[in-house]
Amino acid sequence: MELADLVSTETVLASLKASGAKQALQELGRRAAEAYGLDCRAVTEGLLARERLGSTAMGAGVAIPHARVPALTSIVGLFARLDKPVDFDAPDGQGVDLMFTLLAPEDAGADHLRALARVSRLLRDETIRTKLRASDDRAAIYALLTEVSASRAA
Repeated sequence: MELADLVSTETVLASLKASGAKQALQELGRRAAEAYGLDCRAVTEGLLARERLGSTAMGAGVAIPHARVPALTSIVGLFARLDKPVDFDAPDGQGVDLMFTLLAPEDAGADHLRALARVSRLLRDETIRTKLRASDDRAAIYALLTEVSASRAA
């Protein structure tokens, strides 16, 4: 599964404004619902419910919020670069400023886990994180996410 299958230029947010984790998740839920024609409340509640189970922050300023959404037929994503880091209860105590949201059908099973693993591998790379933080152009961010992902899969 390639990241180009999960996001598009339109689902890359180059400078999302949020004052905290909850507001960031609400805004991501709203934007994902708009982009994919989903019920905003269902998406947002799914993201918030998953976060209550434990933080999806993985450290180094990265979080991968995810949820299962009944209306979906395939896994979809949304990438956001926050204009300033927010507290996300990360294991390293760092604020989060890079968020890759994954939404999956209720029966996604192993595909959902593979998508999470793919995103996690990419965002663990310090060079990639630095480049993502340096750009405020959605097309450039999209290209970085998808080109690096595709080249690593080869």
